[in-house]
Amino acid sequence: MTTAIQEADAPATETLEHLEIQGVKKDFGATTAIEKLDLSVRQGEFLSLLGPSGCGKTTLLRMIAGFESPTAGRILLSGTDIVSLPPHRRPVNTVFQSYLLFPHMNIADNIAYGLKQAKTPKSEIRDRVREVLALVRMEDFADRKPEQLSGGQQQRIALARALVNRPEVLLLDEPMSALDRKLREEMQLELKRLHTKLGTTFIFVTHDQEEALAMSDRIVVMYDGVIQQIGSGEEIYANPANGFVAGFIGKQNFVPAEVTATDSSGARLRTANTVLETRSLTAGPASAAGDTTALTTGDKVRAAIRPERMRVTPAAPGGPETNSARGRILSVSFLGDVVQYMVQVGSNDEILARVPASGAEILTPDTEVDLSWDADSVAVYALEDGA
Repeated sequence: MTTAIQEADAPATETLEHLEIQGVKKDFGATTAIEKLDLSVRQGEFLSLLGPSGCGKTTLLRMIAGFESPTAGRILLSGTDIVSLPPHRRPVNTVFQSYLLFPHMNIADNIAYGLKQAKTPKSEIRDRVREVLALVRMEDFADRKPEQLSGGQQQRIALARALVNRPEVLLLDEPMSALDRKLREEMQLELKRLHTKLGTTFIFVTHDQEEALAMSDRIVVMYDGVIQQIGSGEEIYANPANGFVAGFIGKQNFVPAEVTATDSSGARLRTANTVLETRSLTAGPASAAGDTTALTTGDKVRAAIRPERMRVTPAAPGGPETNSARGRILSVSFLGDVVQYMVQVGSNDEILARVPASGAEILTPDTEVDLSWDADSVAVYALEDGA
């Protein structure tokens, strides 16, 4: 008898490598979708593959699932190379963007389909279907047809159908892209609950940075078939490895600047509209292909400041000082916990600023304001665009 789904008290924290991608490359004719890539996935972690459309994240997931074969390299699961195994012989299940539920079957039969194909005993099928329905909190829907369920409910059933086979690794290919924002947020909580309960290794593909930040133990940021950075959401947000990651994860203000002076405490930069000081002594690369370089006087770079690091106040008498700029509010958006301002500085620059809504006076469009920030908030990247 196959053992029941085991519940974990908490997400796994050990660093045992469960899945290893070694030197994997994927070509489609003359086009390279995945450059030579190495990645280790830990036992029981929730790992997200994050990047824009066409970056290679879904191709990588399909190679793990067995729907695509790598041009070169190995994929090891618990130490065994699975590249030559067909999808149905891999201890891996995939939840797709579309739910792929059979419309003529009820929910219980949809979930049981794979077990029936594997000729699992009927009594075990009944127990396992009941078990996963309880896991996704859909026990009362076993006799309904898919058309009688909402999108969020159908997605839960798609999850149940994948989990009923008790995979070692669960692959999720943008499974919430068809849901509205509220349902996506509910499903994020549901996935995290399931992951915590089961301790199964989850590999999640998404282009939604907020989704990845909210759910993942680690995030793999990809662009153009190359891994740009791997780390926790906090690490990637606070310390982006290059200009592409800095611009892709969260909002970012990039301003062209020239280095006018450097010393042991940092550098002084001049833009078209202000003077900035930064604690940085180096310029990060534009993308994974570049290297960090020491800042020297005369360098042309990009200064980067997160919108939430900005302070917005009505313009004061006198001109702006270092690490400040004067501008005019173009638009105001109330986002609940924050107020977002788009501010035109000079003739060319538009700067995004976000300030806490609680207790703040909400300024109106056309108001002249001063933007200010701390030197610690200024990061520096190579001038060429990494995206």
